[in-house]
Amino acid sequence: MKILLTGKNGQVGFELQRSLAPLGEICAVDQEDCDFTKEASIRRLVQLVQPDVIVNPAAYTAVDRAESEPDMAHAVNALAPSVIGEEADKLGALVIHYSTDYVFDGEKPGFYIEEDEARPQNVYGRSKREGERALQRATARHLILRTSWVVGAHGANFAKTILRLAAERDRLKVVADQWGAPTSAALLADSTAHLIRERQQKGDAQFRYGLYHLVAGGETNWFDYARFVVAETLSAGYSLKLSPDAIEAIPSSDYPTAAKRPANSRLDTSKFRSTFHLILPDWRDGVRHVLRQLWDRQ
Repeated sequence: MKILLTGKNGQVGFELQRSLAPLGEICAVDQEDCDFTKEASIRRLVQLVQPDVIVNPAAYTAVDRAESEPDMAHAVNALAPSVIGEEADKLGALVIHYSTDYVFDGEKPGFYIEEDEARPQNVYGRSKREGERALQRATARHLILRTSWVVGAHGANFAKTILRLAAERDRLKVVADQWGAPTSAALLADSTAHLIRERQQKGDAQFRYGLYHLVAGGETNWFDYARFVVAETLSAGYSLKLSPDAIEAIPSSDYPTAAKRPANSRLDTSKFRSTFHLILPDWRDGVRHVLRQLWDRQ
């Protein structure tokens, strides 16, 4: 089996290189290998590789900058999935694509299910929703995995930022009214490998393509998440200037950003778990694993 992996240097792409390695021949690319803002570049890549599976974590993820660069966000997050899907459909290839909690407005009181209306509130979320629709139109052989608050030892993320700030400051303010589930890049990568193996075993007729929510178990807010990162690091014996009690909870209104964030990013994973018979561990397990990797580098 030949697998084309995009975004190899991102958080999820980095972990996918590990998890997909036992499954077949991997052609892993990033922006320097293929310009994902150019339709012709994407088509040439897929036609050259002739993959059986395309795994596409590549995305424009600068949420605030997207407000001033909507064309760039649209090209990478909406146009590229459409082109990938069209070329994959010609080959009969499976496309696995990742989307985001930001397709929702965050106003629902409970957990979002896949059938809930998508009402993105910022450019990034709209571009990702457009990408979902474009891929769905382009090929039936797709898996779209919506996730949230990705964290990994490779790349930039909230946990890394908190560790850096905790080493520099003795006070910190963190938003406490946005809820979701920190999801490790490793969990996404390992789950993706499981899906590819299951599709190999079942074939087209039995495999259930479609849109799924895939996040770690449990829920938290950014404030409690930050306290957890600091507390775990201190309990492991590492020195920080910041203590968990020195982190102050603030409302989102006290931390204005260019792009509006959803207050509720909680995604219901019942469909994914029942379809693919996987248990999704609590978010703390994934964050602890990432933190151990980060501590080892210090």
